[in-house]
Amino acid sequence: MKHTIETLPQSRIAYVRQVGPYGPANIQAMEKLKTWAKEKNLYTSGIIFGISQDNPETTPPQYCRYDACIVISEDYQIDDSIGEGELSGGDYFIYKVKHTAEDIQKAWAEIFPTLQNVGYQIDNRPILERYSSEMTAYDYCDICVPVKSL
Repeated sequence: MKHTIETLPQSRIAYVRQVGPYGPANIQAMEKLKTWAKEKNLYTSGIIFGISQDNPETTPPQYCRYDACIVISEDYQIDDSIGEGELSGGDYFIYKVKHTAEDIQKAWAEIFPTLQNVGYQIDNRPILERYSSEMTAYDYCDICVPVKSL
């Protein structure tokens, strides 16, 4: 699997939150965010993130939080129809994958052994899915795993 290490900047985000089991409802949150971003002319140049805030192995499904986010400038005025937050910056292992269930599942099976083999461990920040307009046109995404050196 191809991977790189990238330092992502701390960024201000606008988000739509979905609470409940991860799955189809996440897509609804993403579509709501995209609709909002298109109405505000933010979608064409924006980077979109999907953030699973909770580990479904330790958090009951009904309490799992998923945020569909877009990076916004520090001076952008948002309205009450959307949440506002901050994306943690730092070092991330970036895995570019085809956005299919099979390819994402395969990536997850390879991520953690790869991290250890190259001298990193997962850091205590959420794992991100990153989408750019170029990547989504070809059904790709980046899985961004927060890391720190062993």
